[in-house]
Amino acid sequence: MARAEYIQPNLEEWLAKFHFKTKVHIRFCETDMSGHVNNTSHLIYFEQGRVEYFDNMGFGEMILHEKAELMVVVADITCHYHSEAFFRETLEMGVRVARMGNRSLDLEYYLMAENEKRLVATGRGTIVLVNKKTRKSVPIPQAAREKIVAFEQMEMSG
Repeated sequence: MARAEYIQPNLEEWLAKFHFKTKVHIRFCETDMSGHVNNTSHLIYFEQGRVEYFDNMGFGEMILHEKAELMVVVADITCHYHSEAFFRETLEMGVRVARMGNRSLDLEYYLMAENEKRLVATGRGTIVLVNKKTRKSVPIPQAAREKIVAFEQMEMSG
């Protein structure tokens, strides 16, 4: 299995960097014939986490509303599978902005079995802010940048 190199310097310190957490309740339809969560479901969980993160930050109307001028486009996404998860388990999911560029954000995710504190999956991905009309990437608005920097306790760059 490929090593999740974004987990730095170690798992405990990496997990401590997450300030946003939510719950995932595994549904039967998300499992496969082996009885565990199908590998495609983890990316759906990450999407759910992204949406909840942006809503929590107050960006829902700006990027998640059908009349919004901006949209979020996933440029890449990776998932590392660490252990199985099963129907009716509750997972804790963490989402964080690990890096903020001018027009993109690198997000990181984890899924942890709530009862056992067992790491299920981790991931990372890049999203780009795009104007819906022009289909061109646009800079992250300054107010959004400031809110993310404050919430994530990041150094302000640029």
